[in-house]
Amino acid sequence: MDFQTSAPYTSAVDPRSRYATWVEVDLAAIEGNTRALVSMTDARLMAVVKANGYGHGAIESARAAARGGATWFGVGRPEEALELRDSGLDQPILVLSPAPKDTLEQLVARDVSITVCDEGQIAAAAEAAQSQGSKAKTHLKLDTGMSRLGAALGDAESVARSLHEHDAILFEGIFTHFARADEPEAQTSREQLKQFEDVLAQLGAAQLRPPIVHAANSAAVFALKEAHFDMVRVGIALYGLQPSAQWSLPEEFRPALQWKSRLARVRNLSAGTGVSYGHRYVTEDEERIGTVPVGYADGLRRTEGNQVLVGARHVPVVGRVCMDLSMVQLDTVPEAEAGDEVVLIGNQGGAVISAEQVADRWGTINYEVICGIDRRVPRLVG
Repeated sequence: MDFQTSAPYTSAVDPRSRYATWVEVDLAAIEGNTRALVSMTDARLMAVVKANGYGHGAIESARAAARGGATWFGVGRPEEALELRDSGLDQPILVLSPAPKDTLEQLVARDVSITVCDEGQIAAAAEAAQSQGSKAKTHLKLDTGMSRLGAALGDAESVARSLHEHDAILFEGIFTHFARADEPEAQTSREQLKQFEDVLAQLGAAQLRPPIVHAANSAAVFALKEAHFDMVRVGIALYGLQPSAQWSLPEEFRPALQWKSRLARVRNLSAGTGVSYGHRYVTEDEERIGTVPVGYADGLRRTEGNQVLVGARHVPVVGRVCMDLSMVQLDTVPEAEAGDEVVLIGNQGGAVISAEQVADRWGTINYEVICGIDRRVPRLVG
């Protein structure tokens, strides 16, 4: 596989030799995962590429998803939508949270759809559209149980009527978000779905239902077919990662991301030698210690118990993780030397460290692991 750097980095035939640490993104995996998801539903598919494409690189991930059949794109912030537009992406984009008022004119001008939850946000969107003689494409978000954002169910009809009747608003869609779709027990999701369907029926009777209804996230694509409606919103599964610890994706899905580095230095330390800040780790015997140019500024947490792959073997990170560097114990890989590949997430010679395994060690979720890889770590796409 040939690699080139993703924006904002400079392209090269094989730039891996230029970097201390890097992320490799398999665009064919994203395309294939998208195609598999498209085959599972009759609804259109929104590829969610917020947070720099879940750490994979937003622009290249969006293009790969488009090749796989995605027709919409979801982002979390206005600047993410504008980045996609600047890259040449002309398909529909929805900012999934209400945008700051001062960004609305630019979003309307760039044909980006806006999320609204209340009358004040509707008025702001309309004002932005009127200032340029156009209409603001809007999606109404309903709170059916997430208790985060969204119009209250009792306000849904009045807010929808305002959207429907305003001359400067195009009421394009309505959506909600499941709080527990990634759990095997679907009762809470079904309760949310029932509340959402009741509102849809109410709006339908009042001739206020918009053309695009969406609710299903990655987990609900598999577990809640009745929630597919007109469009599904897929994030984590797009990148070949599990929606939760309780879920396993079908075999055709492939993780798209690997995080790698190289040994910067290898040497033997005598017994009783302290390693890294605070000397929390002290060698018991003569030990072979390698230095890896990856630290917490790159996204490697200081949590104890970290492992990496060297020579297709799992080796422990020892001592405190530093800002730019960390140390590994290489006694099980005596042949290791400076320049050898180190894998933090991915596979090497049949050995694997998955994002899910890292998340388990860190006491978090795979979403946070991959989104936490800092942007200073170049994304190499191939």
